[in-house]
Amino acid sequence: MSDPAASRPAAELARDASRPFPNDSARRVEAATALLAEEIELRRHIERVAAQRRMLPLGGEPPPYALVDEDGGTVGLVDLFGPHDTLVTYAWMYGPQRARACPMCTAFLGALDLPVRDLAQRVAFAVLGRSPVSRQLAFARERGWRNLRFFQVGDDFARDYRALISDGEGGEMEVPALDVWVRRDGRVHHFWASQLGGTEDPGQDARGAPDPTPLWNILDLTPGGRGTDWYPKLDYPEDA
Repeated sequence: MSDPAASRPAAELARDASRPFPNDSARRVEAATALLAEEIELRRHIERVAAQRRMLPLGGEPPPYALVDEDGGTVGLVDLFGPHDTLVTYAWMYGPQRARACPMCTAFLGALDLPVRDLAQRVAFAVLGRSPVSRQLAFARERGWRNLRFFQVGDDFARDYRALISDGEGGEMEVPALDVWVRRDGRVHHFWASQLGGTEDPGQDARGAPDPTPLWNILDLTPGGRGTDWYPKLDYPEDA
């Protein structure tokens, strides 16, 4: 992490870096420069949060869950690390009661299927679902995914790590769960989990901080933003 005291003020950096594009008005240049200063501050805040996250004390050791791999074998979380000391898991909303996978989870995982080869140079990554692995893989192949690893988890894991929560009406509902685990001296510890669900401000949809979904990050760059009534779908009319 860089030393904040040694950093130049964001407004100065923005003033020096900002350049007008063809036919920009003075008003446009002024507004763009002010925005750039805020973006510099945002980048710095993201790095401060990341540094704070990296300093988290280790969480508790998970119970000895029995996961199922694509060969039908029983494995534990420790077996998902491979040669790495860090494991990232994403529990997606594709339980046995769902006819189709969650469109949002699909958008998130679809954006990771190729980059996961790069991620695997630094950390292990695994997709966890409550459906049999064969069902998860069938959906993955339908989408053209080739690189993600899938495992089946039980409801005990899903409840403990908040991928299966109360629906407020006596039942349960699936929610996505993004978690980071570390291995120290052969023992697995929970390190971090996204706990932002239900913390969104009025008028916002649920989102991460920073949001890990490329879909939303790109839309946030546009004048229309995310919108208020649009979410990704599994199929679109032009796909028919």
